[in-house]
Amino acid sequence: MARGRDSGKGTNDTNAQIITTDNGRIYKPQDLLSAISEIQQFYVIESKGQNIPAEFLALERTLDFFKIGMKSGVHEGLALVLLFPVFHFYLFPFVFQRLDTMSHILFGGIPYLALIINTAMCSYISRYYVGNITRKGINSLLMGRAMSLLLKAFLVYVVYLILFRVSTPENIWKVAAHCGSRAEKIYYGFFEIKPHLLPVAGESAMLMVVAAIFPYGSVYFLDLWHRYRLKRNAKRISA
Repeated sequence: MARGRDSGKGTNDTNAQIITTDNGRIYKPQDLLSAISEIQQFYVIESKGQNIPAEFLALERTLDFFKIGMKSGVHEGLALVLLFPVFHFYLFPFVFQRLDTMSHILFGGIPYLALIINTAMCSYISRYYVGNITRKGINSLLMGRAMSLLLKAFLVYVVYLILFRVSTPENIWKVAAHCGSRAEKIYYGFFEIKPHLLPVAGESAMLMVVAAIFPYGSVYFLDLWHRYRLKRNAKRISA
């Protein structure tokens, strides 16, 4: 009887480690914001001095972070690819011809909003780059996003380059001829924007490259600063 009471007491001990094996109940991040929130939770645990092995973040969860990063990069690149031509090849040359400089900057920044916001969020989590799990999660997330954006930047520039090369007067007229009475207007309108194709493609691709690399840079430099502070504090304590 005493043994039964003791075993029951040990079972109900609040300090006992609880490990769940029900995969259906394990929360998985679905988007960039939820992934960052989970990394914040890991940071709270590791910042208290608990040394948790990196293997705690299993391969499946690591791939989840990588996939979320890839999906984020695809969505950002897609928004940029769809909105960029509309603003730079239609609205600015033909609709917003009399915008002042400030308005031009404000409207010109709209295609980059998703890219800027998500880059800022990814740079923000660099402050949580302190332990085994947070490092592994952040690296997986940023690697997936960087690969997606770099691939998208390459494809965007190649597509614009091919479009520039095949845009001969004969080819453009063949396409414009299908537009009936507006054929001549479309023909001359395209050749007004053709000189801007490669510069705009280069600008768009470069911004995606910067958005892919900048969070890594912020992680690297903040990690260097964090290590420097630890060494400095250790020297003060030893002195």
